[in-house]
Amino acid sequence: MTAKITRFNPDQLHETPGYHHITVVEAGRTAYLAGQCPLDQRGSLVGPGALETQVDQVVANALAALAAVNAQPQHVVRSVIYVRSDDREDLGIAWSRLTASVLGPAFTSASTLLGVAQLGFAGQLVEVDLTVALPH
Repeated sequence: MTAKITRFNPDQLHETPGYHHITVVEAGRTAYLAGQCPLDQRGSLVGPGALETQVDQVVANALAALAAVNAQPQHVVRSVIYVRSDDREDLGIAWSRLTASVLGPAFTSASTLLGVAQLGFAGQLVEVDLTVALPH
């Protein structure tokens, strides 16, 4: 049995580019994934200076983390995407690449996209934080 997840946009709020303003989860267990970074299994940064390459590594890492808790992208109920840039185009590139990926269904829930001045690793351009309603 899977927790019931309902996503919706109230008529009083603006249209979105794919995410929902509100995600409601009926009772169940929740997993909070640490921010997924563009690091390989050895902890080395992948794609220095290459946003799309780093997004792809973040996707791979997030899928591995989801699999570790027997969850899939559609079980994500909240996401926060951090992009090291003050250029709106970079934020759009990250959003488009994430939503077009296998992880894409994760971003149909409540989601926030932020441009930030710095992330934790030298050369890191993107990080994704996910909250998951675990299937039973």
